[in-house]
Amino acid sequence: MRELIHSGQLAGHKAVVVGAGASGRAAARLLLALGATVRLLDSAEPGEAVKAFVEETGVAFESGAHTREQFAGADMVVLSPGIARASLGEVLADVPEQKIMAEIELASWFLSEPVIAVTGTNGKTTTVSLVARMLEEAGKKVFLGGNIGTPPSTYLLEGVNGEKADVVVLEVSSFQLQNCRSFRPRVAVLLNFSPNHLDWHADMEEYLQAKLRIFARQDAGDLAVVPLEMKDELEGREFTRAARVYFVPTERFSAVSRLIGPHNKANMEAAWLAVRPFGVTEEQARAAVAAFSPKPHRLEAVAEVNGRLFVNDSKATTFEAVAAALRSFDRPVRLLAGGKYKGGDPALLVPLLREHAASVALFGASREIFEPAWKGVVPLTWHATLEEAVRKAFADSAEGDVILLSPGTSSFDLYTDYTARGRDFARVAKELA
Repeated sequence: MRELIHSGQLAGHKAVVVGAGASGRAAARLLLALGATVRLLDSAEPGEAVKAFVEETGVAFESGAHTREQFAGADMVVLSPGIARASLGEVLADVPEQKIMAEIELASWFLSEPVIAVTGTNGKTTTVSLVARMLEEAGKKVFLGGNIGTPPSTYLLEGVNGEKADVVVLEVSSFQLQNCRSFRPRVAVLLNFSPNHLDWHADMEEYLQAKLRIFARQDAGDLAVVPLEMKDELEGREFTRAARVYFVPTERFSAVSRLIGPHNKANMEAAWLAVRPFGVTEEQARAAVAAFSPKPHRLEAVAEVNGRLFVNDSKATTFEAVAAALRSFDRPVRLLAGGKYKGGDPALLVPLLREHAASVALFGASREIFEPAWKGVVPLTWHATLEEAVRKAFADSAEGDVILLSPGTSSFDLYTDYTARGRDFARVAKELA
């Protein structure tokens, strides 16, 4: 895909990439292909993937604590999504604001294809996957990436099977948007907004401002897709110059969908509104929904044992996501919650717990957050491990119950990530069969 770039475009530029994960390596590879001089930094010692990358590309790599000297004279500083700018503190004091960017911002400079970008507290991965399937059903060649997986920098170098896409679909997080200034999607989607990442952002206002950057550079020829429940808040901010359409959950695709819950009805509607400008018909969108399976760890049924349904919603790392999960069932729910607290008020779930939960089994960290809020609302126990919590929920359950892992927290107290937590839940459920 080198026709999208040429090797001299950034010749003479000095770039520093912070973070040597997949996004950082992709940015470094693109910068090298564009002719820039690149320094790749990571606070951790290099693993095998990083060592192989350095050997292959010859990029200058430095590990350990960052220093001001490493950024001296930089024409651009690219931060990986997992790197909070605030965490770099004084080492960036001499770098002008306009020279600091996310990998997705860097890649966007070289994208000529129309972009559909999706952000929100919950539902991003499901929605971008639906968007991609709908476009493909209409015969479009699609690149799907960003926060969901493949960085757009990789697309610029490799394309889709070596070819240019008709549409680029990107899942975009607040971490990425916070370091974007010129990123301009043809269609920008905000799915929802609720407390999250308050261990990262200074407060809710900073988190919302980061999300709203997805609309900042749009104009009248673009489209903003936003939830009706946020209309008053957003219109008061004059958040975009784009045409806008507001969505609510509908029954449009319910007859053919395997996705559980009203929040997924909203996700499907948002996806449909996002693809309409690209000529996708409602019939094509319906066919895409009918063929679409729930993503792993997102209200994923993983086992049924003696009439008890085990549902893995490990991706639910916010209380809003837990609320959506609880609303998805008309059967008694045995809820499994707990982990590294990220912010939000668990007391807001009390009405839903009374309505839907037969019991709650807490596990891991944040017991001190959950117990005061939920004690006396439903039968409540705490366990050191997820396995103990699952077995307790199963022992207390009756035929027809749902045993639901929907933690409301990050996984980093007991697991490397939410996928490891979900796999462990599925393992225990299958052992009980």
